[in-house]
Order: sequence, then structure tokens, then C-alpha cells
Amino acid sequence: MSHSESLEKLAAESGMIAWPELQRHFARGVVVVVSPPLDLLEVAAAMARDDAPMLGDWMQSSRVLRATDEQARQWEMAQPALRAVVVAPWVLVQEIRQS
Repeated sequence: MSHSESLEKLAAESGMIAWPELQRHFARGVVVVVSPPLDLLEVAAAMARDDAPMLGDWMQSSRVLRATDEQARQWEMAQPALRAVVVAPWVLVQEIRQS
């Protein structure tokens, strides 16, 4: 599968998720936060192809990290708009910034 086909597939499988729906995944420890300005689908594609160097760079710079208890508390209070995509077993999420 080409990179563009992979991105199209991931885009079709991504969508909005509310915190109450995400909570059970957080409790399992499988929620990964993708910080803007990284593209959620590009990170998901890198994860799907197991691109360890790229993922390592993003993690080292704290742009891709497992969700923390503090983030969960913030999401519980703020109920932000979140976009998600699954790259089993992980659920990648990114806050949608409202302008």
C-alpha cells in the first residue's frame, strides 16, 4: 500500500470522539496524544509502518506522548473536540483547536 493510500485509509477511519467515549481507552493505557502542528494521520501512518526513528524523534520532543492523568483531568473539565484514529492497539488523539 502506498503512503497516500495509507493516509486515505486512515482518514476514512478517523473521526471525532468525545471524552466519555475515550475514557475507557485511557483507562487501558492506550491513548497517545499527538500535539499540533503534527498531522494526526501522518503520525498514525508512521506508527502503522513502525517508523521507529520518526516516532522516536516525535516522542523525544514531546510531540507524541501517552496521555497523562493531568490531560485526562483537563479533558474531563473542558470536554474539548478531539479527533481520533486507531492504530491497534493504540488510539491516537489530537485536540481540535477552536478559532
